Amino acid sequence: MYIGRFVVVGPGIGAYRVSSRSFPDRRVVDRDGTLTVGPTPDAPETDNPYVSYNCVRRVETPTGEPLAVLGNGSHVDSIAEKLELGYPARDALATPLLALDFEKDDYDTPRIAGVVGAETATIGTVRRDALLVESVDEPTLVATYERDSPDAYDIAAEDAEAAASEVLGADFEHPVCAAGATVDDEGVSLAFDNGE
Repeated sequence: MYIGRFVVVGPGIGAYRVSSRSFPDRRVVDRDGTLTVGPTPDAPETDNPYVSYNCVRRVETPTGEPLAVLGNGSHVDSIAEKLELGYPARDALATPLLALDFEKDDYDTPRIAGVVGAETATIGTVRRDALLVESVDEPTLVATYERDSPDAYDIAAEDAEAAASEVLGADFEHPVCAAGATVDDEGVSLAFDNGE
């Protein structure tokens, strides 16, 4: 089954995977503590604005709470900025998702995102027909296609590297690259897996 890009978040853990039929020549790189999806050196040129973006960011709230933001586009930066200003996770997700809306591509691709804290997690999506934002107590997946409403997802990983590798190897079509994050009282750990 092809579900496109997807996010999995639960308290303390999160992962994001790029799955793509149109732009498979991408990878995740670490840019000073922010994980960014972008083209590989041999990727064909494209002017598609949805190919490169920050997919995972560390955040520290005004109270010092460490959080990770994961998602499939430029809204990740807006969500992180709202959290840094002290917005609650629900509002930090809902505001940019509503403002930016679904992607204006040929498929009306939903925007998906999650916020992970040490003891909390919130997941959201904006589609052509809905804005959904939910606090979750167990790992939950939302994808751009087929599984575009938050739904429970079984993830066994306990660290960021294992989370990235587990979702990259998940039984969904066209895997490209993945990122993982864990959050505890000490902070946020990030990792990625480009399948190399």
